[in-house]
Amino acid sequence: MSPWQQAALVAALFAVDPVGTGGVALRAHVGPVRERWLAMLSELLPAGTPLRRIPIQISDDRLLGGLDLTATLRAGRPIAEPGLLLQLDGGVALLPMAERLSAATAARLTVTLDARAVTLERDGLALRGGARFGVVALDEGILEDERPPPALLDRLAFWLDLASIGRQDVDDVPYQAREIVAARQRLCRINGDVEEEIEALCSTAMALGIASLRAPMLALTVACAAAALDGREMIREDDLGLAARLVLAPRAISLAATAPAASPGAESPAPDGSESSPGSDGDLEANVDRPLEDRVLAAAQAAIPVDLLATMRMGGGARLRAGSQGSSGQLQQSTLRGRPIGARRGEPRAGARINVVETLRAAAPWQPLRRRDAGLFRGQRPASPRIEIRSEDFRVTRYRQRTQTTAIFVVDASGSSALHRLAEAKGAVELLLADCYVRRDQVALIAFRGNSAEIMLPPTRSLVRAKRSLADLPGGGGTPLAAGIDAAVALAEAVRRRGGTPMVILLTDGRANVARDPAKGREAAEADALAAARRMRAADVTALVVDTSPRPQPKAERLATEMRARYLPLPYADARRLSEVIRSATTD
Repeated sequence: MSPWQQAALVAALFAVDPVGTGGVALRAHVGPVRERWLAMLSELLPAGTPLRRIPIQISDDRLLGGLDLTATLRAGRPIAEPGLLLQLDGGVALLPMAERLSAATAARLTVTLDARAVTLERDGLALRGGARFGVVALDEGILEDERPPPALLDRLAFWLDLASIGRQDVDDVPYQAREIVAARQRLCRINGDVEEEIEALCSTAMALGIASLRAPMLALTVACAAAALDGREMIREDDLGLAARLVLAPRAISLAATAPAASPGAESPAPDGSESSPGSDGDLEANVDRPLEDRVLAAAQAAIPVDLLATMRMGGGARLRAGSQGSSGQLQQSTLRGRPIGARRGEPRAGARINVVETLRAAAPWQPLRRRDAGLFRGQRPASPRIEIRSEDFRVTRYRQRTQTTAIFVVDASGSSALHRLAEAKGAVELLLADCYVRRDQVALIAFRGNSAEIMLPPTRSLVRAKRSLADLPGGGGTPLAAGIDAAVALAEAVRRRGGTPMVILLTDGRANVARDPAKGREAAEADALAAARRMRAADVTALVVDTSPRPQPKAERLATEMRARYLPLPYADARRLSEVIRSATTD
């Protein structure tokens, strides 16, 4: 079976039972292959099946339903407006850019998929209706960690990747809409040895390291759809094998040591170099006496790439997600700027922007009562319909914006090796500034030597200014480590007050010899340094301690522990390696 034929089979099986299978996670970029697959799905769905796109930034009222503001103000009583999910009952929802779907929207979708109904009780409304639908999540992510929310993926039977299919590989649709209609009518009469089938699918899921119980249940649903599509009312072993390949194999993350060896696929060579397949005559005799779960597992393993299977056998696992890339700052809520994320109760003061629609929505259910009270107070009949707004109705728009990250370099500029460390810091700052400019981040530099610390480079994104400030950076003298950490904490708190996200990178060997009081000795200097480190921990500032001594120093490691910072021994590092390590640490 070619990749396109398998993609067409997934479309047909999903069209047979969109609600039972949950949906398809379709990983593909915008292009002719994806559009042809979507057009094929539209052709296979029976006539009249709702097929709607759901924007990723859709509001709760538009998704689930809510108050129809215009009708409510006209009628003088709460009027409900159904959401998109109620309109999709019996149809298919398309989610473009599903990898960017917010957690809140994903949660509402998954709850509706589980309950197969929408229940709404708010704004004086009580609304409930059926919402049985399937989902096609269009995954346009580039990196491995750019995926739709895991909770949504767990409820979709098919994970389909069209990356290996070229435009020249696209063939005609091998199925017709009338076959789908006949399969739907036959689906309710499907039967078989359900207990044995469920046991086989659950054993296969366990052997592949799949923890979710939904996966084997979805696989059983797909097996029923495969039997119905093939014109049968009884599930056979090949239906279970097909379901294992389509549903369980893409979810595989490990392989049990006691699991049987995978049977090579139809296009995969056997160990001796000959061609074989799970359904060949040679395998038939070997499979006669094997338990059903072993045969289903072998079918699932045949769909796993050979290199991935070898990695799992070595214990490496698969589908490991990389950490989120980028060193963007933290998310914070605001009433002034950023991306709108809804509204809250409040008055339009201090620059907050009133949300007119939400304000009217909050006031609409109370209009009949307010008109009646106003008429009784004045001794008159209720006034003609008009909107009465009170202070408790005011709603202001909330925004969410990503704060700017400021990398604060704190460099030990003391001792005989100061010039070497300063050269590293200068080069690393200049290299990081190029990346920071793209992300609109900033870099600052603090040098401590002698009896004090000095801000050599205030937070900036200007590469010219940084080079000018770093040109005459002095070195030599004592090591006032506590003063350097204190200066870093003060600058980090100033950055945070301006709405930024600070990160401190401390380059030192951890050997302090100048206390806050210069008259005291080395022991006091070390105690002051540890106290300053605890102060940074209390300030909750993200930090990285880079040990630049030729050998890792226990004092530097203890300093990082007191600071609750990441400790990184990096002796004899040049500017490029230092910048790469710091960039990796800030994106972790």
